[in-house]
Amino acid sequence: MRLMSTAVAALAVAATWEVSAASAQDCGALWVERNTYYKQAGYCFRTTQAIQYFGNGGCYIHNEARVRFPPHIRRRIDELLRLERVRGCPR
Repeated sequence: MRLMSTAVAALAVAATWEVSAASAQDCGALWVERNTYYKQAGYCFRTTQAIQYFGNGGCYIHNEARVRFPPHIRRRIDELLRLERVRGCPR
């Protein structure tokens, strides 16, 4: 029983750490994660920074509004944008 309690406590700590690590992402990491979803969806970047980082090879969607994401990815992008705003990240 004591072993079971220890295992449950360890899992709780690990889950808490994972959430803390995700919320501690800096502006650069948030930007990269968000734009990685766009790159994977085929978006053609327009900013010099994004083109230098991701490139535009293989892109085929030129209008950001036309990029379609599954609901769980859209929610994650919205969360990343919210975190970027809260942290005052450049846009």
